Amino acid sequence: MNENLNQVVLRPRFKIEINKKHSTVLEAFEAKKHNQSQFIVSRIDDHVFIKLPKAQQHFWSPQLHLEINEVNNNTSQLYGLFGPNPTVWTLFMFLHFVIAGLFIAFCVWAYSNYALKVDYHLQLWGIILMVILWFVLYFSGRISKTSNQSEMTNLYTFMSFVLDE
Repeated sequence: MNENLNQVVLRPRFKIEINKKHSTVLEAFEAKKHNQSQFIVSRIDDHVFIKLPKAQQHFWSPQLHLEINEVNNNTSQLYGLFGPNPTVWTLFMFLHFVIAGLFIAFCVWAYSNYALKVDYHLQLWGIILMVILWFVLYFSGRISKTSNQSEMTNLYTFMSFVLDE
């Protein structure tokens, strides 16, 4: 688990083959949905979401999204994805796309001014600012992932506990 969290990815993923029936695995998580106070467990079809209770959540709290697929009658494939609340992730990615769009716009504007032999220092500062903002976003995501590693480990441990029952 920890090897996966040290990779460059901001939303760590994993895959586990389970020697249990697809429905048995889903029912195990469904049972924890009603009698577990440590985590909030919700299920939609073959997807299970495990997250912290509202009182313990903060802006970048991780949640664990599991997709459980049937391989055959006695085997299932579990795909796991750690990430923040989908709304937070959407905002984070939107900011990345805005910065990328502005970077391209500043590059085009700077090249146009360069080709016209007009001053383009303002555009270069804009390009530099977009690069700095991108690094700020990237490192804030990395810092958040590192600071939430214990919560991610707790989510993974809970998932393992449910699967081993």
